[in-house]
Amino acid sequence: MKYKLIALDVDGTLLNDDHSLSPENKEAVAEVTRQGGRVVLCTGRNPKNALPLMEEMGLTGYVLADNGAVTVRVEDQKVIHQYAMDGRGLDPYIQYCRERDIHFDVNTAFELYVDNVEHLTKEAHFMYEHLQLVPASLPAWEEFREPIVKFTVFSTVEIMDEAQREWSTWIQSFNIQRSGEFFIDLMHPEASKGNALKQLAKQLGIRQEEVLSIGNYYNDISMLAFAGLGVAMDNSPLEVKAAADVVTGNNNENGVSKALIKYCLS
Repeated sequence: MKYKLIALDVDGTLLNDDHSLSPENKEAVAEVTRQGGRVVLCTGRNPKNALPLMEEMGLTGYVLADNGAVTVRVEDQKVIHQYAMDGRGLDPYIQYCRERDIHFDVNTAFELYVDNVEHLTKEAHFMYEHLQLVPASLPAWEEFREPIVKFTVFSTVEIMDEAQREWSTWIQSFNIQRSGEFFIDLMHPEASKGNALKQLAKQLGIRQEEVLSIGNYYNDISMLAFAGLGVAMDNSPLEVKAAADVVTGNNNENGVSKALIKYCLS
């Protein structure tokens, strides 16, 4: 097989719009692994709600979670690498969110914290329930026992657009990624899907030209650019398609399966 390491984004890529895995995508992934390919998930999701998808597909190996800020080995759920953030540097962003009543959460590798768990909005409660995540109330920075790896804000498209414009004028000590229409993520400046994928490929002894990645959004651009073959979904924004080498079908038409069959199994 030409491509030995295949990195798949999850939402908007591997899963369809109702967040389910199609039989076609599942079978294509299984066939790639049967033929010796290593399939990893490279997602903005927390490891807790990415690992069950690996289990559903019968995969071992690795999950590159939180936009590459955390790499977890599936077999024992051990963190093999993470990019730690300075929590105190988040204070201006938290103040911005509190003043505008914008929801945010703070993530460690396996835990998630919100400003006040007792006063979640219906939208936030639904989101965490859907993602099978149970948030806790945000402690003081000095009380964190594990490194902070991601700060996420969640609101309407218009509010996220405004925050992104405002924050782009600030002096930055974080990597700011638009990970969805309703989400903005802040991470360590070196944390990205591309860097995590590069590091994993090196660890596994796989050359850059032997890596294939598939994604659909702005936070996927770094891994599309790193891979020997970067594949954008047809439902991607134009800038994402421009960063890729080729474009496959959309996430509701088994675009992942089509790409794997064409580039890995043919």
